[in-house]
Amino acid sequence: MAEKKTNTITINDKDYTEDGLTDQQKVMVNHLKDLERKIGSAQFNLDQLHVGKQAFVKMLATSLEAEVEEAEVVN
Repeated sequence: MAEKKTNTITINDKDYTEDGLTDQQKVMVNHLKDLERKIGSAQFNLDQLHVGKQAFVKMLATSLEAEVEEAEVVN
């Protein structure tokens, strides 16, 4: 017969098994897991936004520099 895997969580450096939690505590653990997932996803999106912003700043700076160079050539 296969053994059932018991999930363990650590809070304040103390380990707890899922079997030892109340139903309310299990709900809290599920909320924490979901929040961790959402934070990871938000961080991923934030990283993409920062890189995108840097790319547009670079494109704008290049465009402005090109205009200055063109104006200098004309004068």
